[in-house]
Amino acid sequence: MATITEARETSATFPQRPLPVVPLHAARAPGWWRDAVGVGAWLSMLVVVALWISGGGIQSLGTVAGAFTSLGRLTGLVSADLLLIQVLLMARIPMVERAYGQDALARRHRLVGFWSFNLMVAHLVAIVVGYALAANLNPFVQFWEMVVDYPGMLLALAGTLLLILVTVTSIRKARKKLRYESWHLLHLYAYLGVGLAIPHQLWTGQEFLSSTFATVYWWGLWIAAVAAIAIWRVGVPLYRTFAHDLRVTAVVRESPDVVSVSMRGRNLLAMPIAAGQFFNWRFLGGPGWSRSHPYSLSAAPTSDTLRITVKDLGDGSHALAALKPGSRVVIEGPYGRLHAGVRTRRKVTLMASGIGISPLRALLEELPAEPGEVTLLYRARSQADLVLRAEIEELAARTGARVYYLVGRRVPGRPSWLPEGAAHLTDAAALARLVPDIAGNDVFLCGADEWMDAARRAAIECGVPTAHIHDERFSW
Repeated sequence: MATITEARETSATFPQRPLPVVPLHAARAPGWWRDAVGVGAWLSMLVVVALWISGGGIQSLGTVAGAFTSLGRLTGLVSADLLLIQVLLMARIPMVERAYGQDALARRHRLVGFWSFNLMVAHLVAIVVGYALAANLNPFVQFWEMVVDYPGMLLALAGTLLLILVTVTSIRKARKKLRYESWHLLHLYAYLGVGLAIPHQLWTGQEFLSSTFATVYWWGLWIAAVAAIAIWRVGVPLYRTFAHDLRVTAVVRESPDVVSVSMRGRNLLAMPIAAGQFFNWRFLGGPGWSRSHPYSLSAAPTSDTLRITVKDLGDGSHALAALKPGSRVVIEGPYGRLHAGVRTRRKVTLMASGIGISPLRALLEELPAEPGEVTLLYRARSQADLVLRAEIEELAARTGARVYYLVGRRVPGRPSWLPEGAAHLTDAAALARLVPDIAGNDVFLCGADEWMDAARRAAIECGVPTAHIHDERFSW
């Protein structure tokens, strides 16, 4: 093992031997999957615009009242379409999840959600104003009459209020003031809000009823969204939970604020699982069991064992230390693209910070490699924070991997992946010194967002193409 000042200069060599074969389930998702998902989303919006046009949307723009009403219908259609896309993005559909990864899907889910919400508000305002102008009524009176007299509108109002609650608490500043558990519980009300909007849209929406195609399209889209949630968010997790019968076998404290939870089940490799991936976990028999938490595997999975290593960062992770052997485990997953299947080069550099070592320690164990082909850079605040160190050193001795510990407080005054002791070096210079042939490596990153941003910049400055940098982010 070495510190940053002990790294030796070596010539850059980029081996051209074929990559080791990885299991089919862990292979890189074909690029056209991602393209197909994006094209499908855009096509769905083109369809709803075409339905608006075919329903007389353009002709209705001739008067002020008609323009408000018609634009209200258009924004409502696009908002409803985006709302369903938002649901499908987080429905855990395997093709979509493998193509994007959950962190990228979560970012798109949030972006689509805000657009859907803004268009929903525009729809509500425009429709009320348009109807009020046509009937020569005060807009507030018109709004009240719509809520009271129109079929499904009272339910739609309740759904809208729930979606407002979810949207407001999803704003970054608001999220930071909430515990993850509280935010997660509030976020579930989005499903209720979507459900309450269905009667209004399908009973009174002109573009929902204007033709057989429109009716089939919208009913089909709603059914697809409900089916995706029922299958991938409920059915598959329940099946895997009961089929693999996962139970806690041991809880080991790795440091004052880090614990490892070992579990045993049956026929676990029948799942599409690989080292570096994560599950959403629920541990029954204790507080907070109804809320899932994403934790990465910290050891390569076997046919009957799984293990996670978790830092105490909130109520959910804090409760893990009190788990009892025999506690049943409910699982949702596996998810994530931080596995050997995304590898494109023989040489690999694993860069971990803090508890981000968990998936990379598992990847170090499972990654097929010759001696010298894998380098692990492990950043920690102190020697005591180097969790799983004994295991890492045993794996390095067995596999021939190079391991460097970068210990110390952050470099003051600049965002950096380095410790304070390396402040005299630039981020890129330090990386090139530790891994002279870094430009010919795949780079796997796991740690806090700011730290990964700094590490990514350093790798790019050293000549690593972005397509060869792999990371996973769990910020909510």
